[in-house]
Amino acid sequence: MDRTAMARAYYEALDDGEYDRLTDLLAPDFSQSRPDRRFDGRDRFVGFMRDERPENDTAHPVDAVFERSDGVAVEGRLLASDGDLIAAFVDVFAFDGDQIAEIRTYTQ
Repeated sequence: MDRTAMARAYYEALDDGEYDRLTDLLAPDFSQSRPDRRFDGRDRFVGFMRDERPENDTAHPVDAVFERSDGVAVEGRLLASDGDLIAAFVDVFAFDGDQIAEIRTYTQ
């Protein structure tokens, strides 16, 4: 799977609640940093997304994907279950082989 497809699969797994698939996409030492918190470790991140996030029924429409030699940047939106905008974001993905190693999230 190429990097753009992996980034898109990440959002699909989140939106569909496919946490085993999400786990497979992420490197064991995966990290995500975003304005409100940081996650270190794939298990911690997946656990939060599965059990702790405030809204589980969200959607992540992808508006644009920009591929570079060292990663992928995704511009998108986080929508509530009723379709209302929660946040616009840019996620910058770094990869370790065929897994996502890091995501840096920037929001409005």
